[in-house]
Amino acid sequence: MLGTDFRTGSPNWIDLGSPDTTGAAAFYGLVFGWEFVSAGPEADGYGFFRKHHKTVAALGPLTDEGAASAWMVYFQSPDVQATTRAVEQGGGTVRAEPMDVMGEGWTAQFSDPQGADFAVWQPGKTKGLETASADDALCWVELHVGEPLADIAFYESLFGWRSQEMDAPGMEYRVLSVGEGDQEEGAFGGVAPLTDTDAARWVPYFAVADVETTERAVVENGGSVLLPGVDVPDVGRIAWLEDPSGAVFAVLRPNPRQE
Repeated sequence: MLGTDFRTGSPNWIDLGSPDTTGAAAFYGLVFGWEFVSAGPEADGYGFFRKHHKTVAALGPLTDEGAASAWMVYFQSPDVQATTRAVEQGGGTVRAEPMDVMGEGWTAQFSDPQGADFAVWQPGKTKGLETASADDALCWVELHVGEPLADIAFYESLFGWRSQEMDAPGMEYRVLSVGEGDQEEGAFGGVAPLTDTDAARWVPYFAVADVETTERAVVENGGSVLLPGVDVPDVGRIAWLEDPSGAVFAVLRPNPRQE
C-alpha cells in the first residue's frame, strides 16, 4: 500500500476538478469526514482536503472548457521538464506545460498514449500528501486501458516502474511498483484491461473501515454506486463509486486489515 516516503514514480498527490467545488467539499466531508481548507485568495478556488489535520487530497474548479469532473493522480518526478520531454517522445500528450506552483513545487499534466490523464509533481516546499493508506486516505491507484502492456511500457520509460502479473478473478491484472527496493513493498497500484463501457483512466482508491457504510453515505448525499461491494481474494473488499458531479473513485477495505 501507499506511504508518504515518496520516490520517483510514487503517487504523491491527488486532486479533484469539479464544476461545483462547494458541493464537492460538502459531499466528501459527509462521506469521508474530510475538511476543506482554502489555499488562499491567490489560488483561484483551489484548496486542500484534510483529515485529522493532515492533507489527504485537494480540490479545485475545472479550468478547461467542456472538461468533465474527475480525480487526477500525480506521480513524483525529479525533473518535470525531463518528464515532459519523455512523455512527448513516448507518444503521450502534454495537456498543461510545466509550471511553478508558488514555490511549493513544479507540476505538469499529460495524457498517456491511450488517453488516460495523469500529472506529475516535483516537490518544492510541499513534498506531497501528508497521509496515505489510513482510513479515508488514498491507498491505491489503478489504470484501466485497452492495451495494458503497451501503456505499462510507456510509464516504465518515464518512471522506471516494475510490473508483476497477479492472479485476479476474470481478468489479467498487473501490480505496479516503484523501480527500487523490494517490489512488494514498493507496490502502489495496478493495471486492468478496459471493459466495453470504460474510458481509459486512472482511478483512485481510498481506504475505508466499512465499504457498505461508505456506499450508503455516497447514495444519501447524491452520488451513485457503480460497482457494489465485492470481495477480492487476498486483497479485500472494494466498491466503485461516483460523486454527484460524475467523478469516479473507489474504496477498499484491505484484507487483512492494515492500520
